[in-house]
Amino acid sequence: MHAKRLSPTELAIACALAALMAATRFHHFGSTLHLPDASLAVFFVGGLYLRQTLAFGAYIGLAALVDYLAIAHGGVSNWCVTPAYAFLLPTYACLWWAGVWCSRHDRHGWRGYARLAGALLVATVFAFLISNASFYGLSGYFDELSLAEYAARVARYFPPYLVSALAYVAAAISFEALVVYGSRLRGNVTYR
Repeated sequence: MHAKRLSPTELAIACALAALMAATRFHHFGSTLHLPDASLAVFFVGGLYLRQTLAFGAYIGLAALVDYLAIAHGGVSNWCVTPAYAFLLPTYACLWWAGVWCSRHDRHGWRGYARLAGALLVATVFAFLISNASFYGLSGYFDELSLAEYAARVARYFPPYLVSALAYVAAAISFEALVVYGSRLRGNVTYR
């Protein structure tokens, strides 16, 4: 079975998402000088617009490559690279497949935007739980810490985790809405 060839619009989206991930993946929560990591949003938006499993695999490979370069050449600590690192695959799959699910439904208008926000929220919660539970259980750093203590410590990271994903996805959807609106004004065919 062959993968469907990306349209020029999809190729532009794929490249923009890859550039966004490459530019932001070095800093998880951001700072005054750096945008927060856009990886969660990249996987959700990739699922929404690209939908192909091959594209998902390409973004997984890009994430691993950026992480390698950040550690090997960028001075970033390898503290997070443990056996739990493999659980980034199901973490990002939650977001990708939520995006694919949303692509099958109308995402315009208040109901569509509410469905999109709900799917992103649920997928982000599951992604956070998978990545943090696997890190707790497999990293080897928390043998003396109960799950409840660990959960209390990492809970403070959930709001920026969620907010950055929501912000990036909101920007992407807003951009799409402007393109669709502009196309309708000009009477052009719109991108789905």
